[in-house]
Amino acid sequence: MTMNPIVVIGEGGHSKVVQDMIAADGRYQIVAILDDKYQAMHERDGMVYGPVSVVSDLISENPDMKLIIAIGNNRVRADIVERIQADHERFATVIHPSAVISPSARIGAGTVVMPNCVINAHAEIGKHVIINTGAIVEHDNRIGDYAHISPNATLTGNVVIGEGAHVGAAATVIPGIRIGSWSVVGAGSVVIRDIPDGKKAVGCPARLLE
Repeated sequence: MTMNPIVVIGEGGHSKVVQDMIAADGRYQIVAILDDKYQAMHERDGMVYGPVSVVSDLISENPDMKLIIAIGNNRVRADIVERIQADHERFATVIHPSAVISPSARIGAGTVVMPNCVINAHAEIGKHVIINTGAIVEHDNRIGDYAHISPNATLTGNVVIGEGAHVGAAATVIPGIRIGSWSVVGAGSVVIRDIPDGKKAVGCPARLLE
């Protein structure tokens, strides 16, 4: 089977996991890794390395090339999407084979769904989202672009997660709660009330930090 070429943007710890997922997925072959720690494009062991700015050159050489932003920081992912100005169709959606996903769920471009995740009926997940290892996204959830649901977090039914929000590891959000855009839920927290945009909440039950 011929694999489609893909460029991975970012070379930190999160990228290592995404690269493993791409290998497990089997649809893509990584041909380049871009990160702004590199000053210029070069090749090593058959792989192209370079700064993010060379992505347009790579696309022009291969119009079928896909991209994935493998960076854990939500704002940085959003900034890179803005910088490179690629069509949404250019971004791959990478899903680990061990994830369990309802046929009625919808997952946006550029999103990664990591090992052992569960995404249940009629969940809608935006673009460039991270559903991290072992996270549970229950029925009818709505997750905005650039959000990050951390390992073992549980979003029960009808939860709304705003753009860029970050739900920490092993946090639980009860049904019907809204987590505001660019807000943060601390690890292990239990959210029983809505969280406004741009706020941080921690604890059990979760309380806003001033």
